Amino acid sequence: MNKIVVALLQISACGTDLVSNQAKGEAYCRQASAMGADIALFPELWSVGYSPCPSDPVLRQGWLDLARGRDSDFVEHYCKLARELKMAIALTYLERWPGGPRNSVSLIDHHGEIVLTYAKTHTCRFDWETVFTPGESFPVAELDTKQGAVRVGAMICFDREFPEPARILMLNGAELILVPNACRMEASRLGQLRTRAFENMVAVAMANYPVPQENGHSVAYDPICFPETGARDPLIVEAGEAEGIVPAPFDLDDIRHWRTTEVWGNAYRRPELYGSLASLEVAEPFRRSVCRSGDENRPPEEEGPP
Repeated sequence: MNKIVVALLQISACGTDLVSNQAKGEAYCRQASAMGADIALFPELWSVGYSPCPSDPVLRQGWLDLARGRDSDFVEHYCKLARELKMAIALTYLERWPGGPRNSVSLIDHHGEIVLTYAKTHTCRFDWETVFTPGESFPVAELDTKQGAVRVGAMICFDREFPEPARILMLNGAELILVPNACRMEASRLGQLRTRAFENMVAVAMANYPVPQENGHSVAYDPICFPETGARDPLIVEAGEAEGIVPAPFDLDDIRHWRTTEVWGNAYRRPELYGSLASLEVAEPFRRSVCRSGDENRPPEEEGPP
């Protein structure tokens, strides 16, 4: 297999203007295809430019009305584009959903078919993202590319700040994790992505918004830290702050060989000891006004079934 190239689309959105965002997204996908990309990855919630949901009731309803289903003209436009360009597209959008929209990414293969839709599971419930319906699973799909098949999963922004999503994606068979993002990236957060790649022996590619909305630094890591030649930096590419397309090439043959020989991933885990990781109890100092289920955090003696 040749190197598979993920184009990190570090681009500015046109606010909540769906028509303009669709047109600009298409233009950058065309550029990515001309650069030889196999997959184009958008930053988080591209359809509305990660514009916050307003608190004013009238404006709030207008924002909610921007949600689009997978069968919408907005999504179908990119399905046709992927088929035309013969390039996969990881499209992010405000997804229409019963009870409240989802913050989603749909992975469209180069045949124009949606092979995976992932909704952000760790929504930022301490902020305006309480409007979202959180996702409930970590799907992995086999993506057919011009370079061959690759097993792909996704996380979205705040998901990156927990080790469990990447770990579950690895256990579900992911070789490549795509990360649409919308926040300031600095050493600690970049280090999270480096660690997720290393500890799970997966490739990781993240696309963020440029300045002034965020600070760019879209990044890609492979997991190979200790080849036969000695320690190496697993950084594939890191963007600056400006708008642009950043190609991230991954050598899947090398990554797959690494996964069969090294000690991380699922090689030497001891899951029989990890039961507390699935506990629903939230103790001090981690109690907040909103708990995992979205209900008020109650004292332990008042907590009922989940």
